[in-house]
Amino acid sequence: MDSVAILVLVVAIVAIAGVGLVLTRRRPGDDDAATAVQQRLRLEVVQAEATLSTRLARTRHSLGSSLRSVFARGELDREFWEGMEEALIGADVGVNASQTIVARVRDAGPADPAEARQLLSTEVRRIFDGRDRDIRLTGSPAIVLVVGVNGTGKTTSIAKIAARLRERGHTPILGAADTFRAAADAQLRTWAERVGVEIVGGQPGSDPASVAFDTVAAARARGRDVVVIDTAGRLQNKKNLMAELGKIKRVLERDSGAIGEVLLVLDATAGQNGLAQAEVFTQTAGVTGIVLSKLDGTARGGIVVAIEQEFGIPVKFIGVGEGVADLVAFDPDAFVDVLLADA
Repeated sequence: MDSVAILVLVVAIVAIAGVGLVLTRRRPGDDDAATAVQQRLRLEVVQAEATLSTRLARTRHSLGSSLRSVFARGELDREFWEGMEEALIGADVGVNASQTIVARVRDAGPADPAEARQLLSTEVRRIFDGRDRDIRLTGSPAIVLVVGVNGTGKTTSIAKIAARLRERGHTPILGAADTFRAAADAQLRTWAERVGVEIVGGQPGSDPASVAFDTVAAARARGRDVVVIDTAGRLQNKKNLMAELGKIKRVLERDSGAIGEVLLVLDATAGQNGLAQAEVFTQTAGVTGIVLSKLDGTARGGIVVAIEQEFGIPVKFIGVGEGVADLVAFDPDAFVDVLLADA
């Protein structure tokens, strides 16, 4: 090979090496940071789910102590069945759901309290059967609209949902469509930075539907695959605000077609009031799933059962702490095991 050919070969090798170096440095630190966030979130989610029994200790102890006294009875008499129903109602399972569950257990004809306990577990599980609990990500980008009343933990739940999506390799972008409270925008931005996702906002008092529309447009322009829209917290009896929520949904549907998910955030400590919220928000926005926050802070976690019995809307996530990974996917079998563990 002559000297000219050798020189050309050397130059080519150097050029290829240089291109490789440029490619590896195109986004300094971005990929490493994204990987670090995903690894941290994955570990935190696993830890949160592994400690579900501890996180739901209040409900477990409260319901368990009530049921223990019931199952300690030697006879399946009227007091036995009334005691079971009262224990379930006391855990916020709800009157209708409690009566239905107890009736089914009694009608199955258990031979003794031990068999009645097994049948109770079976009947509670039956209420949760046959519902899709995966978050539906349809469309390009997929749209997740999050709604709820003030003070339920809606904004923090949104950030935690984004963290779960990020941990699974998605590229979510948040829409701060709560334009009435400057604090809401600031809070969501703080969370977005913490979990490593982008956010689109608007001027205070601007049209929330426009912010939602702009967020979808930004997602398309930037190649993001999921849009999560925060909406202003609103009481279910405020007709004007509920009408505005309906407008946001219509704008998104007109622009993007069907919305993948409309998630209603309910505060587990609010008890049966959550049922009224679920009814009105479902009528206005077509709720497809429930996020039940603050479940670790109540002894009445049976509200999960009441919601699904009354409306057939799947509980998709439960909040069991303040950490970014403390929003865990709802597992009915694990939940029932914890619910009846002390019984």
